Amino acid sequence: MRDKAEYIWKNCLNFIKDNISEHAFTTWFKPIVPIALEKSMLTIQVPSKFFYEWLEEHYIRLLKVVLQKELGHEARLVYNILMEKKAEQDSHPHTMNIPSIGKEKMRPQEVQAPLSLKPREIKNPFIIPGLRKIHIDAQLNPHYTFTHFIEGESNRLARSAGLAIARRPGGTAFNPLFIYGNVGLGKTHLSNAIGLEVKEKHPYKTVLYLSAERFTQQFIEAIKNNTRNDFIHFYQMIDVLIVDDIHFLASKKATQEAFFHIFNHLHQSGKQLIMTSDKPPIDMQDMEQRLISRFKWGLSAELHTPDYETRIEILKSKIYKDGLSVEEAIVEYIAKYIHTNVRELEGALISLVAQASLNKKEITQKLAEQTLINFISNTRKEISIDQIKKIICDYFKISAEQIQSKTRKRDIVQARQLAMYFAKEYTGASLSNIGEKIGQRDHATVLHACKTIKNLSETDKMFRYYISDLRKKITTP
Repeated sequence: MRDKAEYIWKNCLNFIKDNISEHAFTTWFKPIVPIALEKSMLTIQVPSKFFYEWLEEHYIRLLKVVLQKELGHEARLVYNILMEKKAEQDSHPHTMNIPSIGKEKMRPQEVQAPLSLKPREIKNPFIIPGLRKIHIDAQLNPHYTFTHFIEGESNRLARSAGLAIARRPGGTAFNPLFIYGNVGLGKTHLSNAIGLEVKEKHPYKTVLYLSAERFTQQFIEAIKNNTRNDFIHFYQMIDVLIVDDIHFLASKKATQEAFFHIFNHLHQSGKQLIMTSDKPPIDMQDMEQRLISRFKWGLSAELHTPDYETRIEILKSKIYKDGLSVEEAIVEYIAKYIHTNVRELEGALISLVAQASLNKKEITQKLAEQTLINFISNTRKEISIDQIKKIICDYFKISAEQIQSKTRKRDIVQARQLAMYFAKEYTGASLSNIGEKIGQRDHATVLHACKTIKNLSETDKMFRYYISDLRKKITTP
């Protein structure tokens, strides 16, 4: 029985070690000795009553999760506490009396720990008095629905995954769902749409959306008010947690630590996590590796710039929703010249409608051209990685095969590095995507190339000229 107890406890320790700090693990779990296992009841020996009380106060939730994982929902835990027999000692006015253990025998005292936790009131960081789970406001934008999120090649994967999650939150392979892409492509809209759909299909589930910035502010307040545990326990109650702009946690070590524990608890409990970011997990800097690895557990779905057909559908949807009347030719004109992101596309339409309304004019082609001239002049030319590679190959008179090759010739390497540098600056593609399309390199190689080019531009006058000349060729229509 003891061998079985040791085996189960060893599995428990592997799980616990990954969920707490190394110092805490060494202090509070290494000294524990597994004694016996009878059916689903595990007996462990702890050094003192204080040790037992500390575990009960700080780690009972973690113990509950891991024991039920190993032994099922009927799991029970019994502590075998070593009690010291007090040795008789003379007291001295200025001397601390420390019990002399020596060869005194230790008598065990057994205490059964209930793994069914008593509910207690937890302070809600959203300041909702008399917290009950059902009273948590989802903080969702009711206008950001799937109906208004137009599907296209640029977002089909992410949208389909979102619909699957809405049907079975926490029950798909898309947990977590990590949505990333440039600004204005619909990350916030899509994540809200998933939350709204979950609430529609599963009204008993608790959904919560918030930005990583707000999460950080709440955590700082919790630290100030000494309510850190309440803060973490509150978020561990959520069934579907949506965190927008998760990259905001970069460099915030304490906040990352808190989010790590929340993530682990929710994921292990079969709850759904959804996160958005302006970059994929692999490109995130100043973020703990154990968090990055967890972000990659489920599905990472990129939102791309919408193509021409999708842009038209987005405009038509907006026109229909707002009850407007705009000719097809004008819709096509806007879609043709505004192509950076959805936000600018809708902004251009709103500006056109506002001009017509305020000046009491009809929406005509001429008015559209006059109104959108600033939008079009400020909208950067759409540039692809392939275009950048071609311009650089022509400039240095090398072939596309050479820039894609493994050669280490200095001129080819520098041309490849320049291609990576400009791709990062102008395309908005992820480092891993750039590396894949330029020589099948990894994201670390792209990062090194960008740093190298930056250093050369600061120290080499001729190289600075190359960069300036290439930039003109890349950005000139």
